Amino acid sequence: MSTDPIDRTEIPGPDGGLVSRLVAFVRSIGLSIRFGEVAHRTPLPGIDVVEGVIVVDRARLRFPGDLLHEAGHLAVVEASERARSESLDSPGNEMASIAWSYAAALHLGLDPSIVFHEEGYRGDSPMILENFGSGRTFGVPLLAWYGLTVEPKHGEPREGRYPAMLRWVRD
Repeated sequence: MSTDPIDRTEIPGPDGGLVSRLVAFVRSIGLSIRFGEVAHRTPLPGIDVVEGVIVVDRARLRFPGDLLHEAGHLAVVEASERARSESLDSPGNEMASIAWSYAAALHLGLDPSIVFHEEGYRGDSPMILENFGSGRTFGVPLLAWYGLTVEPKHGEPREGRYPAMLRWVRD
């Protein structure tokens, strides 16, 4: 729940309501997100995670799709670990959150380039988009191991196969 007197998710802004849509999705899957000032430098401009809550500084947010990536970091760790920031930064968590955010973008009917924009992922966004678009994914085995999706293999039922998700957040 927002701690601001005004819930800024309802203010359309220059993104045409994209931030509102992404915030609504993140909240709908049970993750916490609020608006507030992010005065210090963070890896994703205008976004910080404080004790398991995504904090969004609307004035400093440069790329709305980054909200899905940060939500992915929280979604793939166990609920008991979400408030511990060191749990969010492992290489496995990074790969799983990339796969998660790609699936989330598709689920929301968004072009994945909104998440994998030209200034993200140390210049590897085009490679990520090409690989995931061609079915060459990474991080998906972790999502499957966490019980969030099913790895796409020949002969398995289509339901729940990545990029579809069985559920969005680990318990």
